[in-house]
Amino acid sequence: MTASPYLGVILAAGHGSRMGPFGEEVPKPIAPICNKPLLVYQIEQLRALGVSEIIVVIGHLGHLITATLGNGAAYGVRIRYVEQTQRLGLAHAVGQLEPHIDRPFVLMLGDIFFEVADLGRIVREFEEHHPAAVLATKNEPDPAVVRRNFSVHLRDDGTVRRVIEKPRFVETNLKGCGLYLFDLRVFDAIRRTPRTALRDEYELTDSIQILIDLDYSVRAATVVEWDMNLTYIGDLIACCRRRLAAEGRTALVGSGCELADGVELEETVLGDGVAVTRPTRFERCVVLPGVVIDDGGTLADMVITRSARLGA
Repeated sequence: MTASPYLGVILAAGHGSRMGPFGEEVPKPIAPICNKPLLVYQIEQLRALGVSEIIVVIGHLGHLITATLGNGAAYGVRIRYVEQTQRLGLAHAVGQLEPHIDRPFVLMLGDIFFEVADLGRIVREFEEHHPAAVLATKNEPDPAVVRRNFSVHLRDDGTVRRVIEKPRFVETNLKGCGLYLFDLRVFDAIRRTPRTALRDEYELTDSIQILIDLDYSVRAATVVEWDMNLTYIGDLIACCRRRLAAEGRTALVGSGCELADGVELEETVLGDGVAVTRPTRFERCVVLPGVVIDDGGTLADMVITRSARLGA
């Protein structure tokens, strides 16, 4: 496999604590979106950029991630795994990777589902202007969404002058999206990044601001059309519904499913090997592989695992 000029890095060590029992069974980065693990979408996006080597940082239920992705050969890439032993923020997680990184790298947060338009623009920005970082951004009309993420403020020449983590006062609709292209100068900034009062963590946005304050160029590329951080059960349902709509489907049925006569599926995804033994109507549901449902009636707005039914 020919070495790429860029590495891929996916941070996939998070714990889905706000997703209830689902988060105890399934790591968010391999949550099934239309029966495909979230990380596979990200790997495909990286592969489309020509990235052939990817570091995946694992933690909570990491063995399930490695079992799902293997060495990456099935996706045309080579995957290495690094285990994160402490959860001290994104900057800390990236900083721990310095011994493993020898070239510019595309960083993706592994619990975010991205829909992008021309992701290659971040590479073109990087190769044309040689900044220390390119931030993938989205024009976000809802200030509440910006407040949950980070805002990106530009100079007149298009370079970034300021980034603000979870801003209380929103002065721009340009939102950072958890997708970046960095060169090795980011590690200088990470070493200077203090632990913050906001979340008692080492924030990557602080490292980016340090790059700016050191007079390194940081640029933004508005390439994200839609993104969803998988935080709650309803977020997984929303991603599946979004993919169904994009594919022109009203439902998706995995392989080996057994459905009784009278089963109705509306904006619903059934994983492989699901059995529904009685007439049942599903509305906006995600059913994980191997589940057996035998109660009939209507099930709506829930994720169904072998052990739980989780309402959105």
